[in-house]
Amino acid sequence: MNVEIFGMVVEIDGTILDAPATTIREQVLEYERGERRSVDVPVALPADLTGDVMAAMVRIPYGETRTYGELAEELGAAPVEVGAACGRNPVPIVVPCHRVVGADSLGGFSAGGARSALLKRRLLHLEAGQRTLV
Repeated sequence: MNVEIFGMVVEIDGTILDAPATTIREQVLEYERGERRSVDVPVALPADLTGDVMAAMVRIPYGETRTYGELAEELGAAPVEVGAACGRNPVPIVVPCHRVVGADSLGGFSAGGARSALLKRRLLHLEAGQRTLV
């Protein structure tokens, strides 16, 4: 299923979410408007490192970031493995992979296609409390 945020289309795998598409889209819109801090729907996490990384991303508080290295240390994995798992996140925004950054760069983002870096910056900007689009 596709959702729109900041005028960009994000593909979300609705098959691992336990909520109707309308609920997910409404919550993403509320998140974009600053009315909620997360998309609160149950997610069926895979039973592997990707699932462990996804669970760790959900624990990152709104407005904060963690580096790939910090998550890797927490999970006992290599930073490159954490980065690859972030890239496989099938439910961006629902599982906030945008909150994971490189030690000295923004890092990648699994959503937004060619404009993924712009979308990641906008999401982080929103969560930092800044209403002006970057």
